[in-house]
Amino acid sequence: MTDCPEQKWLLLIHQIPPKPGYFRVKIWRRLQSLGAVAIKNSVYAIPKNDETLEDFHWVLKEIVQGGGEASICTADFIEGLTDGQVEDLFRTARDADYAQLSEDAKSVLNAVPANLSAATDEDRNELEASAVRLKKRFAAIKTLDFFNASGRDVAEGLLARVEEILFKLRRPSPVPGESNHDPARLSGRTWVTRRGVYVDRIACAWLISRFMDPGAQFRFVSGKGYRPRTGEVCFDMFDGEFTHRGDLCSFEVLVNQFFPNDQALAEIGKIIHDLDLKDAKFKMPETAGIGGLIDGLASAHKSDEARLERGRAMFDDLYEYFRRR
Repeated sequence: MTDCPEQKWLLLIHQIPPKPGYFRVKIWRRLQSLGAVAIKNSVYAIPKNDETLEDFHWVLKEIVQGGGEASICTADFIEGLTDGQVEDLFRTARDADYAQLSEDAKSVLNAVPANLSAATDEDRNELEASAVRLKKRFAAIKTLDFFNASGRDVAEGLLARVEEILFKLRRPSPVPGESNHDPARLSGRTWVTRRGVYVDRIACAWLISRFMDPGAQFRFVSGKGYRPRTGEVCFDMFDGEFTHRGDLCSFEVLVNQFFPNDQALAEIGKIIHDLDLKDAKFKMPETAGIGGLIDGLASAHKSDEARLERGRAMFDDLYEYFRRR
């Protein structure tokens, strides 16, 4: 007798009372937000894992509290629908999401002046806001893209184009005779810092990858006695090209050199300064909250790569907050 294969799917089977009508719509939207697909009327499928099981449990509870009935079961498709056909249902749903996102990204790109040198601050600000919204939508869709829908590559390419144009618009005008103030000279370099990234280094990496070089690569080393190789730039390290100077943390040093007129970055710099140097120089009201978020981020993620990834999303939102304030 052979062992049965581990079941791949979770099914939520529900019966919802016809009234009130909004309740059925509410449950439908909840299931859509989880990435579940309907394989039959009132039968929804989702790949089986601990997270999706918990999600279905919450929906079941909501249905029962609303006067309906629901069951959750694990399943294999033996006859009729095949696993491949069910996976295609998920890909079709996500492709529709990616297609809408791609159309919106094209509209954003079409609104950018053909001559970037003629773009105004208002053009840049509108593109900044659109880019933040598009990236959040892409991240949400990608989370539900269980089977790698083909539309992802197109959407990702369009978002990369938006970021590329933003990078060009953000680049400050060079200071006459001072090429060191142009971040373009550092494009394509590998950025090296100490392992165990925390407040200042996470913020610096975000600044570098968002404003200086969208394709920046990072390396993490022990730091003691490290000598950079050809093509490497060290930051927040002893003898690094960009590190503490006087009472400035490394993030402030980068901002002062490359983006001295960006007030939103200056405000973030005050928070990073107080968290890193612990001298309460600026006493920003947001400092304690950001410090708590970074503490949680560091506790939840041990790898430096994961910390940078999570930190990017947090600092993107923080920058948008100060830019609009």
